[in-house]
Amino acid sequence: MRRIDARYLSQDERIEIADLRQAGLSIRAIATRLGRSPSTVSRELRRNAFRGKAYRPFEAHRRAVARRARRHRRRLEMHPELHRLVAKLLAQRWSPQQISRHLRGRFPGDPQMWLCHETIYQAVYQPGSSLLRPSPLAAHRRSPLRTGRDHRRAHQRPQRRRPRFEQPMLTIHDRPFPPEDRSQAGHWEGDLIIGKDQGSAIGTLVERQTRTVRLLHLPFHDSESLHTALTARMSDLPAPLLRSITWDQGTEMARHRTIAQSIGAPVYFCDSHSPWQRGSNENTNGLLRDYFPKGTNLKIHSPQHLLAVENELNHRPRRVLQDRCPAELFTALLASQR
Repeated sequence: MRRIDARYLSQDERIEIADLRQAGLSIRAIATRLGRSPSTVSRELRRNAFRGKAYRPFEAHRRAVARRARRHRRRLEMHPELHRLVAKLLAQRWSPQQISRHLRGRFPGDPQMWLCHETIYQAVYQPGSSLLRPSPLAAHRRSPLRTGRDHRRAHQRPQRRRPRFEQPMLTIHDRPFPPEDRSQAGHWEGDLIIGKDQGSAIGTLVERQTRTVRLLHLPFHDSESLHTALTARMSDLPAPLLRSITWDQGTEMARHRTIAQSIGAPVYFCDSHSPWQRGSNENTNGLLRDYFPKGTNLKIHSPQHLLAVENELNHRPRRVLQDRCPAELFTALLASQR
């Protein structure tokens, strides 16, 4: 005999509900006796009463089992316009949470166009889902989700290990503001994402206030290449939008004094094995792994491709920015400074 999950009422519980109700007990008293929520008992009596009259437990149990066996069509399946919109945003690497908030903001008076993020996850994970298709800028990933999964499983993240940077340097404790202070624009966090066998890398920079992303194309991940790429990429910024850079203790920053002189801003270093001190950059590196998976050769990506990925990320709404886009905020800052 098939075992019924404990969250569903059993036939014995329905018999007890009928007996206690006939004895004159209230819904709350019945719920207490069963160890169930009063709303569960109330809903059971309302939904499974026979023709709106007496509650018959065996008939109620038969109807409840039949309802569970019936496949419920999702709103995405019944609403083509909603399905097309969700598929389009997933193809742009939006997360289900971002899509859910966007739908409520875009269609405030139409609840039929609303979805909770869990509904979107279930639609993606459903076997044979039409939402499981690669996006234009991340064709190597079949799943539109950051995790790359097509089913639920436990999430594990291995700890990253990096060599210690031993030369004299300014540390994050020398920085004139604490890590949680984002009141002033122009402070950046940086790091590298590393390719297969440590043979290739892409530089990543994130502006702390607006979460704007900038990517560095590196032919080699040594200090000379980083100095050249970083100086060129940040040369268009006015001084108020390039006040400092906070970096990991990687040897690619061996020329940090030269870099600081070239860009006209100090370079600070985080403590060893303390990625939370560059929280925005760490989070962004996780997003970038959708486009540049671990264990792949990162040299194959051209500067034009990096710019396209950068633009897609910067035009994606962020919850931490009240669903505004980094590009929108940074462009306003840039215009005001100029």
